Amino acid sequence: MAELYYIQVIRKCNQNCRFCSNPSNEKAITAAAARKLIDKYARLNAAGIIFTGGEPTLYQGLAGLIKYTAGKNIEPRITTNCQKISDMSYLQSLRDAGLSHIHCSLYSHEARTHEYLTRTPGSYGKLTRALYNAWKLGIRTDINTVINRFNSRKLHLLAEFIIDNFPFVRHFVFNNMDPGMDRAVEDTSTVPVMSEFEASLAKAMRLITESGRTFRVERVPLCFMAEFQHCATETRKIVKAEDRKTYFLDEKKLVTQTSWEHGKSDRCRICGLKEICAGLYKMDVYYSSAELCPVFADAEAIKKRILDGR
Repeated sequence: MAELYYIQVIRKCNQNCRFCSNPSNEKAITAAAARKLIDKYARLNAAGIIFTGGEPTLYQGLAGLIKYTAGKNIEPRITTNCQKISDMSYLQSLRDAGLSHIHCSLYSHEARTHEYLTRTPGSYGKLTRALYNAWKLGIRTDINTVINRFNSRKLHLLAEFIIDNFPFVRHFVFNNMDPGMDRAVEDTSTVPVMSEFEASLAKAMRLITESGRTFRVERVPLCFMAEFQHCATETRKIVKAEDRKTYFLDEKKLVTQTSWEHGKSDRCRICGLKEICAGLYKMDVYYSSAELCPVFADAEAIKKRILDGR
């Protein structure tokens, strides 16, 4: 089954996000090592390779890696904070190399909140300019949003803002914050509470669906997914028996994730979805198991919906 795989190309960034899970260590991959990984992913029938960081656009050889990937008939993508691609000429160079898809990291529809979280004045304006640049060049653009304390009650407003102002964006990814990594450990003020984002996330998912767009949600247990359990990333991986390969520029190196289960409470034992739910990430460390509750839904119907590609 063809899947998306990841390569960190550089661990340097031009933002200083408060909850960054992969902060700078000044390392960068060599072109030879990157090509070797791309070859490996090609043999595994990768549907796409996502270049990440840090901020991948700070890697001088990015266009070359994009071209090499496209030459293997694999879709090259980047996950980016959009600061450099606000420069049309730079984005054009990546497009010319074969870039066809970007994942844009937007944390709030409000400039003040986004820039508070990125700790980078002007980052919001550059990001919105980059969205239009990508649209003009015909590059597909997804919105990636980290759910955190400062946007947890306004996820639906972010979705509404994108739908109304950037109609060319067709896909969203909501990642519940990983609070066990680096900067978030040092400052837990950004860690959300699930009950605080439950209603807003449900509204966002409904708005996106009603607009004809798609989305995925990661690190959110199925009891907080309203009627959209089939859109949970881990559940889809479990049902489709997929893995995830990521090359890190630290001691982890190449990691293949095959297990998607997190923590589960006693309440989960009677849940109808226990076999396809990953449970609660960092349970009773940063997120409380007391918030979990059983769901009596039809797991087989959810599985069928996923396998049918819906």
